[in-house]
Amino acid sequence: MRDHHFGRGDPFGPGGRFPHQRGGRRGRVFDSGELQLVVLDLITGQPRHGYELIREIEALSGGQYAPSPGMIYPALSLLLEMALIEETGAEGARKSFAITDDGRAHLAENAKTLAAARSRLEALAEAKDRADPAPLRRAMGNLREVLVIASHKPGFDEKKILESARLIDELAGTIERL
Repeated sequence: MRDHHFGRGDPFGPGGRFPHQRGGRRGRVFDSGELQLVVLDLITGQPRHGYELIREIEALSGGQYAPSPGMIYPALSLLLEMALIEETGAEGARKSFAITDDGRAHLAENAKTLAAARSRLEALAEAKDRADPAPLRRAMGNLREVLVIASHKPGFDEKKILESARLIDELAGTIERL
């Protein structure tokens, strides 16, 4: 599954990105250090290979983000070079990796950064379940246009203004009770 392009000014913090449209271009959710921490965290419980890590991150984000192999495999290589993980075996061409004691210490030292990265994954999963407010924006724009046009018509007097306001207030109350 493709991950999504993100914009600025979001709950993910500086340099973070927020999904605004399904099927958009790929955007970064993590910097490389954060991705390495997420990978370490995911192999803490059991050894995993790269494809499993991609799928697990995708699942944690509710299907909204899946890192590319071009991000996962270099992260694994670097973690291996840093002795934070070790190769534990292979299933065919797939090598599995487990965390080392140094990797556990690295995770503990960076717990705050890991928590922020995990939070972004959770936020992506939650955002997936939110309804798109586009129909509401369209309807509000339509109402605004109708009011502007009506207010410029001859005969749109104080009585019609008050009746229009009453109808809008009534509808607002009805929507609030939904």
